[in-house]
This record gives sequence, C-alpha cells and structure tokens, in this order.
Amino acid sequence: MTRESRPDLAQITNTHAVTPELRRELIDCWIAVTNSGGAAGFPFPPVQDDEVAPVMDKLLGRLHPQHSRLITARFDDALAGWVVLHRDPYRLVGHWGTVNHLQTHPESRGRGVGSILMQELRKIARDELGLEQLRLAARGNEGLEDFYSRLGWREVGRWPGALRLASDDTRDEVLMLLDPL
Repeated sequence: MTRESRPDLAQITNTHAVTPELRRELIDCWIAVTNSGGAAGFPFPPVQDDEVAPVMDKLLGRLHPQHSRLITARFDDALAGWVVLHRDPYRLVGHWGTVNHLQTHPESRGRGVGSILMQELRKIARDELGLEQLRLAARGNEGLEDFYSRLGWREVGRWPGALRLASDDTRDEVLMLLDPL
C-alpha cells in the first residue's frame, strides 16, 4: 500500500468534537455496513436511521479522553471506516480495553482500512491509554477470526450457539485477545 493510498486517521475523545456532519456519516456507514451483511452490531438487516441513530448517540455520549475513543479513517472527504476503543474506569480491570464496532464502508473495502484502524487503535491503547491487552467478541462463521489473527489476535474462547440470527442459523460468539500490545 502506498503512502498516498493510506486513509487519514482521526481520534475523537469527546462528544463535543463530533460535528453533525460526522455523526451523519457514522450513522450512514453503520447502516451501509449492516445492510451489506456486515457483522457490526445490528444482526437483522435491513436497518434504518431510526434504529441506528439512538445507538450511535449513546456510543458518542460515552466518549471520554480517559476511557473511550472513536477512531475514524477517511479517504479525501469520505468516511471509510471507524472503530471504538473502550477502557473500563474501574482499577481492577483498567489495564485492558474492549474493541467494538470495527467497520469499513462497503465502498472502501479491499483498501486495508480495517487493518489500518486496528493498528492505530493498538498504538493508542498502548501509548496513550497505557493498556496492556485488548479484547473483542466477534460473530462466528464470518471469517473474522482469520482477519483478527493476521493482526496478532488470538482466540481465547467461544460462547457456543450464543448468537441466533435465524431459526436455522445459530453462531458462536468468538472471544479474542491481543496481548501484549
């Protein structure tokens, strides 16, 4: 990947930094990812604005410099993808973070956006938040385990049959860990 083809990355640490335009782009991206079959938190497509917007507003409301970050990737003026890093504020578990909602807009797929976002997230977790490990849960049978494994993650467990997408489609929830950062 050439330098010119890398997306511009931005980190947002509080809700006041989210413009109405960015909020709209995030919602539209989530809708596009979900409706194209992506495993991004809404398992029953199609979804619409009235379902996604309140969840996005809750997510954005949790942004905080010490424990919740939104990382975005852009090509020129277009949002290409985003991911959320969350750290629990309680000291007992404050050394690890949780990764949620990694998604690449369907129009930007195949350009390495997901990998680049995860590499940036790893640096932020380690260098800015002082985290020692990251965790995530992924929907089984989507190829996500392979994607994350290529980035250094390892499977540490499964919740068998935890996700019922349809009466004939039950999936495991795959628990993954990145340690050390």
